[in-house]
Amino acid sequence: MRTNIVLDEKLVRKAMKLSRAKTKRDVVHLALSEYVAARERTARIMEFFGSDVIDPDYDHKAARAGEAR
Repeated sequence: MRTNIVLDEKLVRKAMKLSRAKTKRDVVHLALSEYVAARERTARIMEFFGSDVIDPDYDHKAARAGEAR
């Protein structure tokens, strides 16, 4: 699909440098792909809430601190 959009040039340059994309088209495609993947990951994680997979009393902060439950 062909479209015309106005992009923040500074942001595009930063994204191209970080991603090593060769063209603006490449960096926009990469950004959209990563955005969609992140949203899909979040949706899959959210499906676990209300199921028996995640203990509602699980304390992630205590687990990160290495405290025993």
